[in-house]
Amino acid sequence: MNYVVWSFACFYLLEVPFLDCALAEVKSPSLGVDIISLDGKWQLMNSNSSVSLSAEVPGCVHTALQRQGFILDPYYRFNDLAYRWISLDNWIYTTSFSVPSHVRGKGKAVLVFEGVDTVSTISLNGVTIGKTDNMFRRYDFEVTGLLKDEENVLQVWIMSAVIYASQKSHAHTEYRVPPDCPPPVQKGECHVNFIRKAQSSFSWDWGPSFPTLGIWKGVRLEVFNTSRVLSYTTNPKYDFEHSSWNVEVELFFDVFVASKGLVHLSIPLLQSKAEFQLSLTPGQSKKSFVLQLNQSVSLWWPFGHGEQFLYYLTIDVNLEGGETFNADRLVAFRTVELVQEPIPTSPGLSFYFRINGKPIFLKGSNWIPVHAFQDQVTTDMITILLRSAQKANMNALRVWGGGVYEQDIFYSLCDMYGIMIWQDFMFACALYPTEKDFIQTVREEVTQQVRRLKSHPSVVIWSGNNENEAAIATDWFNISVAARPLYVKDYVNLYVENIRDIVLQEDSTRPFLVSSPTNGVESEKEGWVAEDPYDPHYGDTHFYSYYKDCWDWTAFPRTRFASEYGFQSWPSLSTLSKVSVTSDWDFSSNFSAHRQHHEDGNQQMLKQAELHYILPNSTDPVQRYRDTIYITQVMQAQCVKIQTEFYRRSRSDIVKGKGHTMGTLYWQLNDIWQGPSWSSVEFGGKWKMLHYWATDFYAPILSAGFEDKGDLLIYAVSDSHSEKHTVKAKVKLHSWSSFNAVCSLESNVTTIKAGGSTLVFQHSISALLTQCGNCTRRSCIVAFHLSSPEGQMISPHNHIFLSSPRYAEGLQKPNITFTVKDTGIVQNFFVTLHCSFPAVYVWLDVDNIPGHFDVNGFLMLSKKSTVIFGAWRPTTAEEITANLHITSLRDVY
Repeated sequence: MNYVVWSFACFYLLEVPFLDCALAEVKSPSLGVDIISLDGKWQLMNSNSSVSLSAEVPGCVHTALQRQGFILDPYYRFNDLAYRWISLDNWIYTTSFSVPSHVRGKGKAVLVFEGVDTVSTISLNGVTIGKTDNMFRRYDFEVTGLLKDEENVLQVWIMSAVIYASQKSHAHTEYRVPPDCPPPVQKGECHVNFIRKAQSSFSWDWGPSFPTLGIWKGVRLEVFNTSRVLSYTTNPKYDFEHSSWNVEVELFFDVFVASKGLVHLSIPLLQSKAEFQLSLTPGQSKKSFVLQLNQSVSLWWPFGHGEQFLYYLTIDVNLEGGETFNADRLVAFRTVELVQEPIPTSPGLSFYFRINGKPIFLKGSNWIPVHAFQDQVTTDMITILLRSAQKANMNALRVWGGGVYEQDIFYSLCDMYGIMIWQDFMFACALYPTEKDFIQTVREEVTQQVRRLKSHPSVVIWSGNNENEAAIATDWFNISVAARPLYVKDYVNLYVENIRDIVLQEDSTRPFLVSSPTNGVESEKEGWVAEDPYDPHYGDTHFYSYYKDCWDWTAFPRTRFASEYGFQSWPSLSTLSKVSVTSDWDFSSNFSAHRQHHEDGNQQMLKQAELHYILPNSTDPVQRYRDTIYITQVMQAQCVKIQTEFYRRSRSDIVKGKGHTMGTLYWQLNDIWQGPSWSSVEFGGKWKMLHYWATDFYAPILSAGFEDKGDLLIYAVSDSHSEKHTVKAKVKLHSWSSFNAVCSLESNVTTIKAGGSTLVFQHSISALLTQCGNCTRRSCIVAFHLSSPEGQMISPHNHIFLSSPRYAEGLQKPNITFTVKDTGIVQNFFVTLHCSFPAVYVWLDVDNIPGHFDVNGFLMLSKKSTVIFGAWRPTTAEEITANLHITSLRDVY
């Protein structure tokens, strides 16, 4: 990664000093604009003045109440219900500020609210200046003439989002807009689809109901005589006719007085610069300028496919009156296409991404909000999650449509890390009203968000909503046949005639999908709502099946693109212990039932686990709870591994007209709180077993084994575009009762397809067991990997069970012992394990010491094995030794 990238990372990892609004700091002028930050300490009061306290802005009511000691941790035990009163009350934020005389005398003053959550009335010095109803929008209110010489009092009255949504729903009397309420198991609030707010804040099947209120982004006063820059974008575009790149720069102005000047654009590293005339007339306007590049560029590639080159582009605006505006923006050069075209021997259309002309298999997950209280999301939290994704060989994440458009730093880090973003607009699992005021606020939301995010090379696609096409097509909400056209009309109105229309106007550089899942262009042909949006011959699919055996790969849809699939597990005891007490540590406790927001979720986990494992039966209740958590993580990892490997090896296959799979985004990467979910990373950043396994099943070269019609087949899957690898499969059968391999085999040398999957080994299992002499399906396991002809390992180790581990014969308790030593590298430690018998799913847990191992949840087929633990804070070998728990499958029963 180049120097520019790393210096950029360091810049963003610095702590930014907090601005106290009492100081009313005046920042240096930009285009003659004086900017007074109003962030800092405000006063907060509820509707009847019974609660009054100091609160930070940006912030939210829950956070302020907790920090001032009015409430405990809202995540603790049952506090999501105990503190419901907070969201049902109305709240008033108040601050006062003074304005220097030289600022007060300027021609125009605007109060800028980057984000209010959500419904508010705002007044300055007793005069109402505006209202808000959308947490995803920036609001600008002109206050020229309202500023006083002395103290100015600014108040933001925030209405309960729950009450507002209910009122809006009940006022919509012509026809219902379902769903009214979430399922009872989610313990949530109703009518969230009537408010432009994070849909998951009223509850979801993986998170709590915390309908937050607050000023969740910055507030400032901007005062100027001539003009101000509202925002700016950079759009690198490839000119196919001339085989060259240019960069379109858009500047959005708010002009008070007509003026003229010059705009200077420059990319120093590319020795490219240009100067343009600028003429501004009163009002809001957009000015576009195109910088032609003088030399070839280094392209931006997704992680694993090349470097992520980023170039500084400087923007200098100089007006005739001496006012200036200066900005830097990192730009990258890449093209993106969503290819939907006929496939030989298959009905339907392909669905894959081509970056810089190369087909890319998307490997990744789905991203949900990092925290229920967005003001508590830190750069460190985001960085840890994105680095965890990259370390698991992911090159893509889908920002799911029921949460929030993420912070700028999220997209900047994705630019750096080469993580492609599938960006949903914030609509999910519901139908929505289409009244004029609702549509208007959505149009403003979409315009602002596209302008904010489109300069990021990591964003490769816009998607209008999550699962709303499928909701109509498969009748989630029991809509009559006669009423269906009305809902389809509303759907097309919102997502096609408004959101899609704006996106196509604002951004011509990346594709747009109306929904996910969808049949893409086929859905468009069918009037935007396909008869079956889950058709595997088109588009992307979401697929969940909890009671069918997840080891049966034939049950999975052989889809073009798998954008959601997964299984639940519980987070570790160390994560749960922060919000629970000892009496909660039972799978049948009230706490376990309360924390589970997915209907029958706890039973589904155990039923799926019981298909292949003996459930924990320790007589010690805490140990049994810890073991049960472990078995849910084993089940989740194994299920997602089998499904993901099926999709990866299907990238080259067409079977009965289905296949050519070109993307896997499992549900989900991260957690919003400490509870059961589909995540691979727990709240707080700790990796579940699934995430460790993802580093292998998302490896650039993968060996994937499975059984089909009595044969063992091993595929080699390669992400490489051009490099052809010559490999052989090395296969060993191991007995559960011995460290010595029962027998070893090697395949013939095979050249595997670049960017494809290749069968490298096929053998009858019954013949294999007979050939090995000492093995049965129950007594042995098959381990394998790919190597070069010279014997160098080029894929991670992998294995396949020939029968369920619950029926394993000869599997003994391994009696694992360990030692911990410092590696000599800062905060890295060797953990050396010794065992008496082969062990499966060997799991190392260091409780509350943050960090991760280089491997975990592994198969241990030797007496001794050494792994490395990398800590995220200072620690010692002694502390790790004292906190390390080691579990294997045979230890839990």
